[in-house]
Amino acid sequence: MRTSKRMNRIRHPLTALRLLMGAGALALLPLQAGARTEEAARVDTAPRSATCPKEVPDGTRCFTGADGAGAFYWIAIPQGWQRQTGVLVMHAHGGPETGPPELKRSEEDLKRWAITVKAGHAWAGSTYRRGGYGVTMAAEDTERLRQLFVQHFGQPRRTLLHGQSYGGGVAAKAAELYAGAPGHPGPYDGVMLTSGVLGGGNSAYEFRLDLRVVYQAVCKNHPRPDEPQYPLWQGLPKDSKLTREQLGARVKECTGAGLPREQRSAEQNARMAAILGAVKIQERSLQGHLNWGTWLFQDLVQARLGGRNPFGNTGVVYLGQANGQPLDAQVLRYEADPQAQGALAADSRTTGRTRLPTITLHAIDDPTAFVELEGVYRAQREAAGTADLLVQNFSSEREHSYLSDTEYVALFDQLLGWIDKGTKPTPQSVAQRCEALKARFDSDGKNGCHLRPGWQPPPLEARVPPRLPH
Repeated sequence: MRTSKRMNRIRHPLTALRLLMGAGALALLPLQAGARTEEAARVDTAPRSATCPKEVPDGTRCFTGADGAGAFYWIAIPQGWQRQTGVLVMHAHGGPETGPPELKRSEEDLKRWAITVKAGHAWAGSTYRRGGYGVTMAAEDTERLRQLFVQHFGQPRRTLLHGQSYGGGVAAKAAELYAGAPGHPGPYDGVMLTSGVLGGGNSAYEFRLDLRVVYQAVCKNHPRPDEPQYPLWQGLPKDSKLTREQLGARVKECTGAGLPREQRSAEQNARMAAILGAVKIQERSLQGHLNWGTWLFQDLVQARLGGRNPFGNTGVVYLGQANGQPLDAQVLRYEADPQAQGALAADSRTTGRTRLPTITLHAIDDPTAFVELEGVYRAQREAAGTADLLVQNFSSEREHSYLSDTEYVALFDQLLGWIDKGTKPTPQSVAQRCEALKARFDSDGKNGCHLRPGWQPPPLEARVPPRLPH
């Protein structure tokens, strides 16, 4: 994959280390472990029996609990599962949520990923100990739950990490933190990353600053002229009362989002085209990305990075016009803070250094986590000399949050065959296995196979303009 000079400068691990040494440990504390309160430490961590959601198979045993550090969890063990022969899948969920952790979040994850239990594997998922950004923190919470599972249910024959969306970055980070060493195997046997936000928060979220500055140049209502002005990389001022519903109304007012094109004014259609043309996102994901660039940025910058800005747009060229003038001349420009960049990289950026077999799946037309991020992750694995332990798969689907049941089972199956028998899968073998599993997992014809062996993603720079050194 072609890599820009700016990517080398910021994303290289030694660079991140130098930045951190200059920043001091304090910049990392909010992003990483977080404080373990006395109240959280007193919580009984033992799993309690719970009524399983209807989505999992009959006979499944379900348990809930708190991990003692602030996170809640659900565990599901299928009928007949035994630790001596069974597989445990540790699930790292997407997001991140910006509110406090709630048990129902983990229940929703279990419902969505019930296919894991239907395939015969035990499942465990943590809410993470707090809301907001923190990849290393979430990796630690996932490992803490694994230890709780082993304490109460025994050591499984195999343990897999499964990360979805933001959780893909969490699982990829955990695969490095808990990879083990020669002669000292770690707690995990393999990794499965689906629709992953991969490569680290620096590269994965930069485009949302582009969206904020382009949207403001075009629409001029986030914030409005009569509201307090603030640097857009802040997301929102700390004391802002703006709601998602209110922001949605502003987006609709400006662009007609949610309305058919023929029901929008000519000005609304022109504004929508200007935004999407400059930022290269899909219309259906505009509101979601703008929400992330508002409330997640507010959390990341102000609660985790001490008010420092990790994103800049110096040197970025924004194509198109807005309000009859070149767009590039109208957008606000911001310099990134190197210490904030380093802190974010240290928390979220993967190095590729893991001994664990890793298999991925990504929809080519994913509207939320760009498929180009898979190329960033492969480049990291190649640089670390571990690309031989990575098998990437791509599907022709157009969704992010969930793809096909049969595809997921095929990935689990091929990953376990790789671990148990040493038979490394290929995109072709995964596709073939998916077809073979359709009779069992696609009885209604809605969960078939859409895999595209041989397809490779373009470089991230084809989607997100590179930043120039400054």
